[in-house]
Amino acid sequence: MAQVRGTAGYNLGSSGQNRFGMNSSMNRSDATNDPSPLDAIREQTSKIEDWLDTMADPVKPYVPAIGRFLIVVTFLEDAIRIMTQWQDQLVYLHDYRHIPYGLTHLFLLLNVIAMVICSTLVIIRKHSEHAVAGLLGVVVIQAIGYGLIFDLNFFLRNLSVMGGLLMVLSDSWVRKRFAPAGLPSIDEKDRKMYFQLAGRVLLIFLFIGFVFAGDWGFGRVAVSLLGFVACVMVVVGFKAKFSAVMLVVILSIFNLLVNNFWTLHEHHPHKDFAKYDFFQILSIVGGLLLLVNMGPGQFSVDEKKKVY
Repeated sequence: MAQVRGTAGYNLGSSGQNRFGMNSSMNRSDATNDPSPLDAIREQTSKIEDWLDTMADPVKPYVPAIGRFLIVVTFLEDAIRIMTQWQDQLVYLHDYRHIPYGLTHLFLLLNVIAMVICSTLVIIRKHSEHAVAGLLGVVVIQAIGYGLIFDLNFFLRNLSVMGGLLMVLSDSWVRKRFAPAGLPSIDEKDRKMYFQLAGRVLLIFLFIGFVFAGDWGFGRVAVSLLGFVACVMVVVGFKAKFSAVMLVVILSIFNLLVNNFWTLHEHHPHKDFAKYDFFQILSIVGGLLLLVNMGPGQFSVDEKKKVY
């Protein structure tokens, strides 16, 4: 009796162990089945991503080509602008930047040649490393030559353009032939990961420039908050494809409504600025399209969650 009382009275017998075991397993099951807010967001965005993938199936093969073209379209437009406004460009560089006349001609000529050749190479996916290096050089040289290197808005926009160019590099390395063993070399994989991360981070600087420029209103606050969330998701690589699509939509609508240079009179003082902004945003949209096509890369939440 003492033994029965000892086990039954204090719930130390086998039935008690089963009962405790059952309770603990039920608690663990309840804790597992209780979704966190992050899991709920993942579930909903995954559904939206699946729907977008289904809708985009017909154009998927063309997305990389469209992205590369949009990235360099601002350089092609700039080359055409220089050629059609050659005399005005010379006067500005000589009278306001105090560059000697011979150097002004050389400066403009080299810019036009570099932009046309390098942009063409990016579009046809040939010698991408040299083409991207040439276009990055154009961005830096123009910033110095036109005295815009300390203009915050110009600086942030061109950081985003550089981010798009880095995405071109990553895309070209993804599509290179693999090594004989069937896998890319370790150096190539590491290089691609770092450049994808740098490209993701730089792409969002345009939105920072948008936040700091212009007058504030309810619409601007709402778009800024939505864009800020999408930018953070792009940078950390959490649902990066979904957030990149969100930014593409926001920037495209903004571009059509705000930078509609075609509605301005030919001699309107802001026509050239609106046209320049329009094509720069197109370039950043192209970088985001490459991000949608390639994914965020190894340094991202999306990739880490696959591992764990």
